[in-house]
Amino acid sequence: MQLPFFVYGTLRPGECNHDVFLRGRTVTEEPARLAGAVLYEGPGFPYAVEEDEGVVRGELVTAAPDEYVRLLARLDRLEGYAPGDPANLYERVARPVTCGDGRVVRAWVYVAAPAIATDLRANGKPIDGGDWRAS
Repeated sequence: MQLPFFVYGTLRPGECNHDVFLRGRTVTEEPARLAGAVLYEGPGFPYAVEEDEGVVRGELVTAAPDEYVRLLARLDRLEGYAPGDPANLYERVARPVTCGDGRVVRAWVYVAAPAIATDLRANGKPIDGGDWRAS
């Protein structure tokens, strides 16, 4: 599945990893939001934790078709994700994301891996409004 990516932290335009990983490799980037998740502060970067209530704000990024496979692999490495690895920092999951114009698009989202999510729910600090830039 060549899904777009929902980014909410250091991959957002203007943030430190955007230029390194995304600049010149996308065809569109637009404001979007992910419902059913809460954003928590992490050590240097945020974690989206799936919960019944909450909204995370970020951007929907569509990779250039000829860059997709390389970009997916690079983002998986950046986010500490390998399929089935119990040491993952994040899990890559497909979720519906709502764009600014109301369209709902299925996208890849990196959410906190189960052990990290459990710890954040118990001890973490949620980011008010679900927007890392506003924190």
